[in-house]
Amino acid sequence: MDLLTALTFVSSISFLCFGAACLFDARMKDEFIRYGLADQRRLTGFLQIFGGIGLLTGWLFSSLLALFSCLGLTLLMVLGFGVRIKIKDTWLQAIPSLIYALLNAYLAIKYFSIP
Repeated sequence: MDLLTALTFVSSISFLCFGAACLFDARMKDEFIRYGLADQRRLTGFLQIFGGIGLLTGWLFSSLLALFSCLGLTLLMVLGFGVRIKIKDTWLQAIPSLIYALLNAYLAIKYFSIP
C-alpha cells in the first residue's frame, strides 16, 4: 500500500467515524454546545460523512472527486481549528483539527497532481 492510499484511508475512515459521532454521540452534542455551535452539529456530521465517502469514492473512481472532498475536509478542519482557538481550548485540544487540516491539504495537493 502506498502513502497516498494509506493516508486516504486514514482520513476517510476518521471522518466517517467523526461524522457518525456528531450525529449520534451525546458527548459530541455537549461539545458542540461548548463550542457555541449546537445548531451546526448535524450539518457538520453530514459534511464529515459526505467528505469521507467522497474521498473513498474518489480514490476508487475519480481523482477530481477526491480532490474536492479533500478541499472540503481541509476547510472544515481549518474552521474547526479556528473555533478551538476562539473558545480558548488548549493546544493539545486544538492540534488534532490542525493535523487533519494539514493531512487533507496534503492529500488535495497529491490528488491535484494526478491526471
